Amino acid sequence: MAEIGVAVIGFGLAGRVFHAPFVSAVPGLKLEAIVQRRGDEAAQAYPNTRILRSVEEALADSSISLIVVGTPNETHYALAKKALEAGKHVVIDKPFAATSEQAKELLELARAKKLVLAPFHNRRWDGDFLTVRKVLKSGDLGRVVTFESHFDRFRPLPREATWKESANAANGMLFDLGPHLIDQALVLFGTPESITASVRRDRDTTEIEDTFDITLHYPRLQAICRATMLAAEPAPRFLIHGTRGSFRKYGLDPQEPALVGGAKVPMMGDAREWLGEPESAWGTMTVAPDPDQPGQLTRTTIKTEAGDYRGYYANVRDAILGSSKLAVTPEDGYRVIRLLELARESSNEGRTIPVQFSAI
Repeated sequence: MAEIGVAVIGFGLAGRVFHAPFVSAVPGLKLEAIVQRRGDEAAQAYPNTRILRSVEEALADSSISLIVVGTPNETHYALAKKALEAGKHVVIDKPFAATSEQAKELLELARAKKLVLAPFHNRRWDGDFLTVRKVLKSGDLGRVVTFESHFDRFRPLPREATWKESANAANGMLFDLGPHLIDQALVLFGTPESITASVRRDRDTTEIEDTFDITLHYPRLQAICRATMLAAEPAPRFLIHGTRGSFRKYGLDPQEPALVGGAKVPMMGDAREWLGEPESAWGTMTVAPDPDQPGQLTRTTIKTEAGDYRGYYANVRDAILGSSKLAVTPEDGYRVIRLLELARESSNEGRTIPVQFSAI
């Protein structure tokens, strides 16, 4: 297999935890370079990888075919546009862009240049989400009527010295965690008919939107996406109710905390398991096996599927090589950003808004 040269732009949390480790663990991808303007953290972590001090160096390098944009949110559009114009394939960390117009422009540019452009909606490869997909596919819950998806944190004081807490329309929880929750809902249920949202600043001191409650309205189904920084007692990560029963799952996928703690990702194809979840963290399904006797409930522990972000980059590799369709498309990225805009509009105007997407 011909190796695809990759440059990761940025070595903050995104580049250090979510991109460089998984690029390095996928056969057929070669981490050629990391762009870190200052500091030597990247050089220490990847001594065999070239460290560049400017984006321009990466764009001018013929050995690099894929650019990964892992920089502050407000820079995603400009950097991705430069990379596409330089003839590079691009992965963009969430959010895909700061506005739907920017997303549409990038999509059209990639299409015109016949380049792969992929939003980094990696949480499709979370173990809990893969488990939810399996549970829904089984039909054991009957017709699903409510779906709740939460990202709860307890961070009552703003973090210092981070762009994530600075006032910018592309920052805040809506554009930080919102893309993951909305993307997962779209994967499960498709385009909603309408959207109702409350996007707020709940902490005593904050410059960003630190809380949101978004309801996606479908025929006979509501998908509720929530995130807050004021949850000392987190709600379930997923809570699903159907006509025959419910599924509940607490806790977050273990990949991010493991990598923050220094875990090494084995090469894809290695016999070693990559972070299976302990049984104590598995979800619970409660159903009435006999619909004529709804009072007789059965509770079953559901093993969590193995999450694996390597699958995201393996798909990007295959899409570049032309052997597979891209799993997370730029059209997906556009739709997510447009829904986040509509959520903000719904919140500001205090009304439910019909969902319509521009032709793309």
